[in-house]
Amino acid sequence: MAHECISVFDIFKIGVGPSSSHTLGPWRAALQFLKEVQATGRKLSSIEHVSVLLYGSLAKTGHGHGTDIAVQLGLCGDDPVTFDVNQINSKIDDIRRNKVMVVGGTHPVTFDPLQDITFLFDESLPYHPNALTFLVTFNDGEQQAATYYSIGGGFVLKEGETQGGGAAQVDLPFPIDTARQLLQWCIKTGYSISELVMENEHAWRPEAETRAGVMNIYRVMKECIYRGSHTAGELPGGLRVARRAAALNKKLLKGRTYTDYNSWIDAIRAGGNHFAYTLDWVSCFALAVNEENASFGRVVTAPTNGAAGVIPAVLQYFITFCDGNQDDKIMQFMLTASEIGSIFKKRSTISAAMGGCQAEIGVSSAMAAAALTECLGGSQRQVLMAAEIAMEHHLGLTCDPIGGLVQVPCIERNTMGAIKAITASQLALQSNPELAKVSLDAVVKTMWDTALDMNSKYKETSDGGLAVNIPISLPEC
Repeated sequence: MAHECISVFDIFKIGVGPSSSHTLGPWRAALQFLKEVQATGRKLSSIEHVSVLLYGSLAKTGHGHGTDIAVQLGLCGDDPVTFDVNQINSKIDDIRRNKVMVVGGTHPVTFDPLQDITFLFDESLPYHPNALTFLVTFNDGEQQAATYYSIGGGFVLKEGETQGGGAAQVDLPFPIDTARQLLQWCIKTGYSISELVMENEHAWRPEAETRAGVMNIYRVMKECIYRGSHTAGELPGGLRVARRAAALNKKLLKGRTYTDYNSWIDAIRAGGNHFAYTLDWVSCFALAVNEENASFGRVVTAPTNGAAGVIPAVLQYFITFCDGNQDDKIMQFMLTASEIGSIFKKRSTISAAMGGCQAEIGVSSAMAAAALTECLGGSQRQVLMAAEIAMEHHLGLTCDPIGGLVQVPCIERNTMGAIKAITASQLALQSNPELAKVSLDAVVKTMWDTALDMNSKYKETSDGGLAVNIPISLPEC
């Protein structure tokens, strides 16, 4: 049986907000399309015209999620990992004003976003709600087209593929598709979950490279928390949502300011660790990340952008209040979290367009709960129990973003997911997992069954729930 190989760097990706499936995925699809054009022997300089079709969920919430912006940046050849997010608005404004796009960063082509990006609101492709098609016409009249599916978490599949968008498929020493298989390997080898994951990562690269890469991802998370906690103002998009993390940070520190991350964390620790204080900081950390995400900031997909605040908030809680500020502990946290995310990706979904918000906040909460439990000394069974508890209490959570923006209720949901993760971890650590009635695999299956039964209007379309019950007036796109 072939096993899908998912690396820690597939689950955690550095990118740009506000959505992994509606922003990062389409961006990466555009880059992939340019490579495929060149792979046929065509030069980018032979392109005369380019157009994009957005289907289903990508169309319905595309403006709010910046899908149109993402495909333009991708077609320009910009990398979401390194592109200066402060230049996004000016670059998109230049394209709109001049009606010229520099394809691949080298070849100017006439391009009018209002005419050449088509939002097919009432048309969905059967494989996945998040579909988009690129079409280029060359100067000899020939055309080339390709359709891609953004299947969640920044993963992209080209039409006709069954696997793709992740790490190279390799022979893993410990192939894992289910929580049961994961536990069996742990029992057989005596490894913790994080140790087992590291052994699998060796199939792709040396351990030193994995460690460096994971710590770089943590660096981006840490910088995002700090930046978001010190940036006031209003979120873009027209809802006029006020950023709250900076105000909460200032209130908790009684107006004191700190110019670097380390002194800021030291000041937070000095305030103690009583329940309400800790709870407020976990909320602040999560708010900070997702307010950055909503502002087209640099974030880590974990495992999605809409849920990007849960894992950093719980990790920061562990570092700040549980003496977890050690590289080995951070590695342990990230590796364990990634394996739980991989199981959900393989056996269910991490796409809100497929499964509602349970597939994003629910999965991220399960990942964080598992990671925290291992780092606090829990057994492998307790780690899986924590993940199960966290997801069990997100089952059925819908995705109904107001105005198609990753703001309301998305940002607050990250605070809830983080708190539930910590609670799930504490419950698992104080429980005997041998007596548990529900397995993680059962919850994963239930989540997928629930996703299949969920009405499509609650799957990131803004056609139901809060999105239709809260009156708003957004500016014209």
